[in-house]
Amino acid sequence: MSEDPAAPLRRRMHILHLLPNLISILALCAGLTAIRMAVEGRFGWAVALIGLAAALDGIDGRLARMLKSESAIGAELDSLCDLVNFGVTPALVLYFWGMRADTSLGWIAVLIYAVCCMLRLARFNVGNRLPEGEDKPKGFVGVPSPAGAMLALLPIYLAYGFDNALRLPPWAVAIWMVFVGGLMISRMPTPSFKGVRIYAENARFILVGSVALIAALLTYPWVTLLLLDLVYLAAILVLWRKSARSLRSVV
Repeated sequence: MSEDPAAPLRRRMHILHLLPNLISILALCAGLTAIRMAVEGRFGWAVALIGLAAALDGIDGRLARMLKSESAIGAELDSLCDLVNFGVTPALVLYFWGMRADTSLGWIAVLIYAVCCMLRLARFNVGNRLPEGEDKPKGFVGVPSPAGAMLALLPIYLAYGFDNALRLPPWAVAIWMVFVGGLMISRMPTPSFKGVRIYAENARFILVGSVALIAALLTYPWVTLLLLDLVYLAAILVLWRKSARSLRSVV
């Protein structure tokens, strides 16, 4: 029997092309499980799972480009997962950890942070869809959502890194969350590793430094995460001052 000529052609694809989307789904599962850990009071695991989701988020896009399996569905899937993993999950983890004592103020901060993350992702998606002829920013404008999530969790690093001696009150945690949300929707230039180039002979130092960083994260996780946040904030400040000076020189 001959095939129906009106039937749509079925396109074959290699099963490896599904891997980037699978990684995005795994990241979503990690973010949702982090909420469960927070509900159960296991905040260390919650932070670790958010970190895992951030690591997976950095892999899926690059893997899609390597496999030449980029698609509109994959981009939308990645964006939706980011909203849950880095907008909803960190806000709820912080709420369950340190803001239930001040329910109203804490929940307002949760809503503001999540909305800011959504607006940040929407702006990023629109920027990626600009026509080829238009200029696109070389770095990030505003704090990316994964970095925003890790910044928002700073009060937990501070408390656990110093045995609750530096635990912030609920109102301070709420203000910090709103501040990080503001950084995400701001127009401030923020660090990006996409354009970083190094000399080949210096690669060994980068590899050794990466091993040292992983060892520090495994041995002193809270202090290391706190230091990484502080370094990132210092880099944002340096870039902001540099851009402000360049604007003044133009004027």
